[in-house]
Amino acid sequence: MNNRVNPELLIDLKRYGEEGAVNIEACFNCGTCTAMCPLTSDDHPFPRNTLRLVQMGLQDRLLQNIDPWLCYYCGDCTETCPRGAEPAEAQMTLRRWLTAQYDWTGLARKFYTSKVWEIGSILLVAGLVVLGFVLFHGPVVTDQVELNTFAPVEVIHVLDWTMAGFLLFFLMTNVIRMYIFTMRRGSQTRIPRSLYLRELWNLPYQFATQKRWSACEDRPSWLSHAFLVSGYVLMLIIIVFFLRWFQTDNIYPIWHPQRWLGYYATVVLLYGAGRAIWGRLKKARQMHRFSHLSDWIFPILLFGVTLTGIFVHSFRYLGLPLATYITYVIHMALLVPMLVLEVPFGKWSHLAYRPVAIYFQVVKQKASLVESELSLA
Repeated sequence: MNNRVNPELLIDLKRYGEEGAVNIEACFNCGTCTAMCPLTSDDHPFPRNTLRLVQMGLQDRLLQNIDPWLCYYCGDCTETCPRGAEPAEAQMTLRRWLTAQYDWTGLARKFYTSKVWEIGSILLVAGLVVLGFVLFHGPVVTDQVELNTFAPVEVIHVLDWTMAGFLLFFLMTNVIRMYIFTMRRGSQTRIPRSLYLRELWNLPYQFATQKRWSACEDRPSWLSHAFLVSGYVLMLIIIVFFLRWFQTDNIYPIWHPQRWLGYYATVVLLYGAGRAIWGRLKKARQMHRFSHLSDWIFPILLFGVTLTGIFVHSFRYLGLPLATYITYVIHMALLVPMLVLEVPFGKWSHLAYRPVAIYFQVVKQKASLVESELSLA
């Protein structure tokens, strides 16, 4: 195991958090945070373990660690810390830092450490989307709404598949790097391939339920997050697989599944994004005391995408052609940067890394158990 010390680790880590939010140097390793956490274990004594690794500058061991992904930021550790070391926010900051280490493109690091890079990239992609519509839109019919004439669904669907491939490629290659760091370099236990296959069900299960979070006392946040994810995944499935059914000029009755599925996703996304923004404005809860730019960007984009989607739907049903087309362009100008920048490189990538980390945790535990049984046999 590599124990090379990086004396600049804490300084580098502070670049990923808000000013005053990363106070790891105040920690004297009393262990109160770990004792208070309902999710910690003997194998994963966080937050104490990761704070100590940062203090000692053990960057390689920190990179091999999955503990920050096992934290759901209930805030109990911070509330009981006798030194004000902000252990909960430290775990959040470590998740940003780890995301940047997994990302081979370097974009995640740019976005997390530079406001100019993140906001500028979003504006650039949004501008390219608008320019694309200005140059390549179809005929503008003004006597009635013909959205599929202005933006042919066949073309948009091909672009959706291209965007989905882009997301999948960058997320998967970054997850492979995560695997190399945590399972190849970060494990001394031999893990058979069959065990990876047997425990693979944990990936979709943890992604869909986030069951570990329900063990925290912050159950309302878990339920809210579960609804948000259900709406987000439903909308993503609609965009990628069923766009021809949803982007249509047909007017369906209110009881048609095309409408109530869309309405469910819309309501859930609007509530989830609005709740996140409101919480960070009020700062009433521990997890909202500090807000990095990345904590604002995704819910704001998601709220904007959902709201403009509502306007497109309303204008289409009211028979307002120009309002429909213009709002659709704005909707796409918000949607594309949200998906191609924030999902693979920003905070929403945590939705992929966390279930993967829990899956790796289970595989390691099962492999250690098998190894122990064989040594006793």
